[in-house]
Amino acid sequence: MTAPIRVWAPHASSVECRLGAGDDATLASMSRGDDGWWTGPAVPAGTDYAFVVDGSGPFPDPRSPWQPAGVHGPSRTFDARSYAWNDAGWRGREALGAVQYELHIGTFTPRGTLDAIDERQLADLARRGVEMIELMPVAAFPGERGWGYDGVSLYAVHAPYGGPAALQRLVDRAHAHGLAVCLDVVYNHLGPDGNYLAQFGPYFTDAHETPWGWAVNLDQPEAAGMRAFIVDNALRWFEDFHVDALRLDAVHALVDDSDRHILAELSDRTAELSARLGRPLSLIAESDLNDVRMVTPTADGGLGMDAQWADDVHHALHAYLTGETHGYYCDFGSIEALDKVYREVFVHDGSYSTFRGEDWGAPVPPDLDRRRFVVFASNHDQVGNRAIGDRPASRLTAGGQAASLALVLLSPFTPMLFMGEEHGETRPFMFFTDHDEPLGSAVSEGRMSEFAGHGWEQLYGGHVDVPDPQDRRTFLRSKLGAGVAATTGTNERIVAWLADIMEVRTRTLDPAAWERHPAGASEQQPRQLTMHGPVAVHANLSGSPMAVPAGEVLATFGNVASGPEGISLAPDAVALVARAG
Repeated sequence: MTAPIRVWAPHASSVECRLGAGDDATLASMSRGDDGWWTGPAVPAGTDYAFVVDGSGPFPDPRSPWQPAGVHGPSRTFDARSYAWNDAGWRGREALGAVQYELHIGTFTPRGTLDAIDERQLADLARRGVEMIELMPVAAFPGERGWGYDGVSLYAVHAPYGGPAALQRLVDRAHAHGLAVCLDVVYNHLGPDGNYLAQFGPYFTDAHETPWGWAVNLDQPEAAGMRAFIVDNALRWFEDFHVDALRLDAVHALVDDSDRHILAELSDRTAELSARLGRPLSLIAESDLNDVRMVTPTADGGLGMDAQWADDVHHALHAYLTGETHGYYCDFGSIEALDKVYREVFVHDGSYSTFRGEDWGAPVPPDLDRRRFVVFASNHDQVGNRAIGDRPASRLTAGGQAASLALVLLSPFTPMLFMGEEHGETRPFMFFTDHDEPLGSAVSEGRMSEFAGHGWEQLYGGHVDVPDPQDRRTFLRSKLGAGVAATTGTNERIVAWLADIMEVRTRTLDPAAWERHPAGASEQQPRQLTMHGPVAVHANLSGSPMAVPAGEVLATFGNVASGPEGISLAPDAVALVARAG
């Protein structure tokens, strides 16, 4: 199959297409259309090409589907429609309420590729109760290893992961095991190395600032180019790669003062595509605004996201379990904060945020479906952005880990696990990069200085050597350990406990059950915790016995005794108890 090569360059006087690579490359002229799009020759799939814009270049295609020679090399055409899919029977899965599982492709397996995530692993995740895997970004980024949030070829699939065909194969395999696939996408910025978009048109604007510099152009003259770039990209993952959901990174940095926010536009276009394809397509936002408008339908004046990550729930849970109250945890850690997030989602719902130094957020209506909020005890940010990338499992007792899993998976929200959490992984997940110089050294130095004076020595009880993100050993140390074959006593107990939780979880899926037994959290004594709901989670994190009223005990972790007069939990024990009615 052949298709014409096209590129949007509205201000260019001339655009040429460089076909092939090396000494055999040839230049082909392109014709300009009235809409700023240039059209070149039709070429078959697998053709290398690049663009020369007003005599400068060659530059890779902004919409390149494949960068086999890296982000600075030529693009390669790819026929996404040529794959013979085997998922005709797949009817899709909504993100709301689905047990999600975040993974990083490079560290999930020893080989670190899409094809290395094999049938055995997918079957194991499905057997454990996972319903949707969330892939950290696959868009092409500099070097071989990294988190992917500095991607620069947003239409391409990172070549070291296996390229675009490998992503199609993984999604197909996942669907065969009943697993939906969510893809993490980054539209708020592009990385600094290999970003050639500005060579083609007004993709960026200095009218707004973001933590990464200039903002993407969503509301200034000729913003239609960037808006189409984002929307077309999202719809392509849904249609050509059969992805079921997108997680949109840091949408609060998508500064858009136009009459119609880019997220609302994307929501409406996704709904149209969902109706045409006949399967649910979900949009999940990462937002720190604590604003329910994010998950309010566009017809009601909202931005139309199906769900959003709820960091306040994480912060309240993490600070309570670990006792850490430094940095952005400073307003968390109390039972009152934990109770509030289970009842009202946000701690900061118009109240003063000490970390931000201002009032923050707005209340969540009590009748809003709590499944619209994705909650977790760990994720790539909350683990990888610690000084040494240590997981909570490396610091919590076995009972603390057991409590953490139950408090997430039996909550009224949409739960998410971070890879390895299902078996109590204690290996770190650290920040790692593979930049060329001088950017590589700048990243390393910046990482070291970022953590200087942040109180990590006090937290860790001594001097902290922050891992060098450019050191390949940092990446290798972040790979999962024994995984499903973990054989330590604690690993085995966590694996068995997760199975118990998943069996009990069915009692929490009826919305009416939450009306009869509203969510909340309380303490009988300090560190003797109960999460209320259709299933009560009693966790004794204290050093003294904990007594709770008698009830139907569904599962236990640790030493728990039950009788007609009540239930007794030894220290570091957890009990799941059915609520009557």
